[in-house]
Amino acid sequence: MSGILLRTLRGENLPARPVWLMRQAGRYLPEYRALREQKGGFLALVYDTDAAAEITLQPIRRFGFDGAILFSDILIVPHAMGQDLEFLAGEGPHLSPALVDTALGVLHAVPERLAPIYQTVAKVRAMLGSERTLLGFAGSPWTVATYMVAGQGSRDQHDTRAMAYRDPAAFQGIIDAITQITVTYLAGQIAAGAEAVQLFDSWAGSLAPSEFERWVIAPNAAIVAALKARFPDVPVIGFPKGAGEKLPSYARETGVDAVGLDETIDPLWAAKALPPQMPVQGNLDPLLLLAGGEQLDTQVRTILDAFAERPHVFNLGHGIGQHTPIAHVERLLTLVRAWQA
Repeated sequence: MSGILLRTLRGENLPARPVWLMRQAGRYLPEYRALREQKGGFLALVYDTDAAAEITLQPIRRFGFDGAILFSDILIVPHAMGQDLEFLAGEGPHLSPALVDTALGVLHAVPERLAPIYQTVAKVRAMLGSERTLLGFAGSPWTVATYMVAGQGSRDQHDTRAMAYRDPAAFQGIIDAITQITVTYLAGQIAAGAEAVQLFDSWAGSLAPSEFERWVIAPNAAIVAALKARFPDVPVIGFPKGAGEKLPSYARETGVDAVGLDETIDPLWAAKALPPQMPVQGNLDPLLLLAGGEQLDTQVRTILDAFAERPHVFNLGHGIGQHTPIAHVERLLTLVRAWQA
């Protein structure tokens, strides 16, 4: 018997709303902080399959979420493509050589870097009950490319957007290469036990409409089509953060089974604008979960009511903040589980 998260992603509008939170396995949990202090840096945790499996399961044990999302990082893909990757304290991820200065062909792929991730998925699946869904994930090609080109994160993706305009053929080569390995990577996660997967496009909102079509919709559609050819029953969630009014086109044209909404999307607008009966996921502001109080209660109910007529997975509009009180997460779960249409 499938859990309510998987059933919802497959299109059932159930009276109970499944809930999981982006970055639910992370620094707001004392058990995560203790394990990280014991084990070392972030990347070491990702590649330590026992530790990564334990971290994936920590929020399930504490809160009983309906889905467990793999503990990993979107930059495992460029690492497997041959870029060096390190996470520096206070600075975030650094990739080298940056493709703004170096041709893609210089990189030498290291596909064995994906193997520990598959092992983590298999370990979690073996320990996770059948009533809960295991979610795999990858970064979407545009977002992954922004890090590969600049060598690090940026506020406006200036280097990558400029390269896409200046040399679209070269940039297309980068996108195509990421797309190809992402299909392999997600297929490997599914084969290891992931029952649904999410494509994170954290920087989709930085693109003009025509560029959004080329660098977000087209590669995501290619990934979804390739996965569906091999795993037709495995739902794919698309999360194009910042897409705004481009969200309906994304939902229609990529072929995703469900679409994630960030906190800037009006849930009443989304309920009307998105394809009828398409499952949606989201979209509480993570800062509201941090703040708590009556506004949290009100907005949770507003989101739930807005999507009462379609399948809905309750989630945040982006990742949970590291200073979020445990009590606020518990309150959120109480509200979601008590809701009735």
